Parts: sequence; structure tokens; C-alpha cells
Amino acid sequence: MTKTPARAIAEPAILWFRDDLRLADNPALREAHASGAPLLCVYVFDEETAGMRKPGGASRWWLHHSLAALGQDIAARGGRLDLFRGAAETILPALAQKSRAGAVFWTRRYGGAEIAADANIKAALTAAGARAASFKGQLLHEPWELEKKSGGGFEVYSPYWRAARAMPEPAAPLPSPKDISCAPCPSGGPDRIDLADLALLPTRPDWASGLRETWTPGERGAQARLTAFLANGLENYAAARDDLGAAATSHLSPHLRFGEISPRQILAGVRWAEQETPGSARGAEKFLAEIGWREFDYHLLFRHPGAAETNINPRFDAMPWRSPSKTALRAWRLGRTGYPVVDAGMRELWTTGYMHNRVRMVAASFLVKHLLVDWRIGEKWFWDTLCDADPANNPMNWQWVAGSGADAAPYFRVFNPVLQGEKFDSSGVYVRRHVPELAAMPDRWIHKPWLAPTDVLRKAGVTLGKTYPAPIVDHAKARADALAAFEAIKG
Repeated sequence: MTKTPARAIAEPAILWFRDDLRLADNPALREAHASGAPLLCVYVFDEETAGMRKPGGASRWWLHHSLAALGQDIAARGGRLDLFRGAAETILPALAQKSRAGAVFWTRRYGGAEIAADANIKAALTAAGARAASFKGQLLHEPWELEKKSGGGFEVYSPYWRAARAMPEPAAPLPSPKDISCAPCPSGGPDRIDLADLALLPTRPDWASGLRETWTPGERGAQARLTAFLANGLENYAAARDDLGAAATSHLSPHLRFGEISPRQILAGVRWAEQETPGSARGAEKFLAEIGWREFDYHLLFRHPGAAETNINPRFDAMPWRSPSKTALRAWRLGRTGYPVVDAGMRELWTTGYMHNRVRMVAASFLVKHLLVDWRIGEKWFWDTLCDADPANNPMNWQWVAGSGADAAPYFRVFNPVLQGEKFDSSGVYVRRHVPELAAMPDRWIHKPWLAPTDVLRKAGVTLGKTYPAPIVDHAKARADALAAFEAIKG
């Protein structure tokens, strides 16, 4: 990386933000800033490029606030964030031509449509005489950097993570620039728009009050989350991460999804905490293993770009999914299945745009295996309602639960929502928080109210079928039906 004196540079450089909405530890920004050229910092809201998934409602809400925060951070350093709407393959080359930009810098993405679009943009820019440079910034290891000894990518997490841990430790995170020299946006080129013009926020109705109460999108919000977790959660993470009633997880996933924080920053923070708190080593190892799952999912996405729509294991193409009844599907979405831990998770999701990872598995398993509903229907619902709806994690995790994905054995596992609730929410804290109509139920019965004696229900103010639904499906029968379906495709 060679820095050219700013006065020697007549042409600007374009810094194209995508899923890297931060200034610190942003290699593309570092390279653009080091060039000495005045910068055009741009974000293109692209819902036109074929194959790219449009963000869901919760992601759109987050994106609005993340872009606002990024714009403020750039402005504080003397720069400006310019927003555009349309196909990036059209806007970037046109903007480069009109501004006479000598270079365009961006952080890589790993979906099939995104890779194809980036290749087309790079070719167009190069043909026009501009430098086009992409950088690693969203992963600790690029998907092609790790391969099995026999060749090819990994399909099982454990050997993947062992190989990743054997790699040299990534370099220290980069600092954010103290100043950003801004180039004027050219006239006659693509039209700049205001953030409000993207219409990312819900209005009629405004369902985002719970999101506003829960989250602070942006780079500073991400750093605050990391700091709080390292101080209060890392040491006990391994032991407490599955305790649904405890605030034991990092809640960094939406910040990672939008690139407001990098995995390298998280790794550096964890290493610092290990030195400051020697007893945190076990928690640190377990937490980094969860970061490893995100890395593994991107490793898989790179090799299975159609994973949001297509079974990784083609045997599941013959799975006898049922056409979901509108009543059952609505009960699952709204948290009215009659299984308290499932309902608590689905209501947490609707209210906050987030769900505890343990409950994600239980709720997903319930849809796929208790109701025999195609996993893609659930994946789309999570895509719309999760703030951290990630193009790799979301489909890969649904395929893992369904049994159709990589590293999905034993695919015949059917989570028992009662036992899961009793094990991971033994005192009912999580259920009472999100299913208040069961708040007065004793711990013994809170995860199976339909089995509670009549006098217990009466004292708790619970009337099954009225104040709280009876189970919409019997677990034992559902499990038998699911196993029969799996047996049908076994050969």
C-alpha cells in the first residue's frame, strides 16, 4: 500500500460501502484513504440486480439507522456519505465515469449473485481505465483460504474450525481515519437521494417500537455491545450461553450482519479480555467457536450459492412436506402454538427482531418437524423479521435444523419443546418475559400448561383455549410422523 501525496491527485477515488458500515478496521477505506485522493463515499441501495435478496422489514429498519450513523461518523471527519438507489452494475461505472474516478474500493461479498455483479463491475471499471480493488473485511478467513487435505471445501464444522484455528492469527484491527477528504459529487451522473427517500422505516403500522427499545444500530452501538459483553458476559459464556433467562449472549449478530464491527475486532477484544481476566479462557474459546460457525456458514455459501432455495443434500428434494394450513402457520408466526418456549421465542422475534439461538433451533425444528412444513417457508419468515437476517447464517441454520444442509446429522433429531424449555429455562424466566399470560404458572407446569391440574390453571388465571392456546399438535405423534417422513427419503 503506497500513499500518494494528496496534491498530486487530481482524480477522486470511490469508496463503495455495502455490508461494511464502519470506519474502523475497514481495509477498503484504509486503502482508499492512503491513496491521498479525495473520496466519494457511496452506498447503493440495490433491489434491481437479479438474484440478490431484498432485505426484510427488520433489516430495512436496521439499515436506515446504520446508514444514518455511518453518515454522521463520516461527516464528523469532514466527509460525506452519498446515497443512490438502483442497480449497482449501472450506478458504479456511471459514477466513476462522471467523477473521473481513478479507483473504486470495496469489501468483498460471498453470495453467488453478489460475486457475479462485482465481477461485472470490476470488468467495466477496468475497461474504462479505473482501478477496481476489493478487500477482505467481513471474515477472519476467506472461503477459499481453507480446504481439506484431500482438496475441496469443508462440509463439516469441526474439521473446518480446527483448520481455521491452525491458521496464523489475523493481524490487528485497523484504526479509523481521523479525517476524510471529500470529493464533490459530479453533476449529470446518477442522482443522489436522501436517506428518507429509501423508505426503509415502517409507517402504517409502525411495528418497530420494540426494535427501537432494544437496539442502537451503528459502529458506536456495536462497540458498546462488545465492551459490555467482554466485561460482563465472556467469563461465564460457556456455562450460561444456553440459559434463556440470562443476558448471557453478546447480541453482536446484527452489528456483524451489517459490518458495523468486524470479526477481527471481536477477536482482538476477546484476546484482550483473556489477558485481563485469566478465568475467561473457557468462555472465550466457546464464544470464538460461535464466530467460527458464522465463518463456516460463509465457507458453505461460497460453495452453495443457492442455499436459500435449494437443499444442499438433494435427497431432501423428495421430502414429503405438507402444505401448511393458514391457521397452523399463523399460530407459529405469532407465538400461539401452545408450546410456551416456542411461543416465547416467536414473540421475542416479533417484538425485538431477535431470538436466542437455542430457541431459534427449537422454533425452527417445531415448524419443520412438528408441522412438516418446508424449511424454506420458515427461512423466509426469519429473513423478514430478524435484524440479523444474514445471507449465510439464516439459510445454513435452517438447513441444519431441517437435516438438508451440511453437517446436519443427526437429521432425525426432533427437539422436544417441553424438555428444551425445562432444561434451558427451568425457572420459566424466559417464558414469563415473553408470554405474560403464563406469568403466574408454577415452574413445574409453565412449559406444559395443558398437563397442569385444573386448580393450578385456575389460580394462575389460565384458561386453555382462551387465555392461552392448547397445543396445536401432539409432540409424540408429530415426532412419529417426522421420523416416518425421514425414513421415506432415507434410501
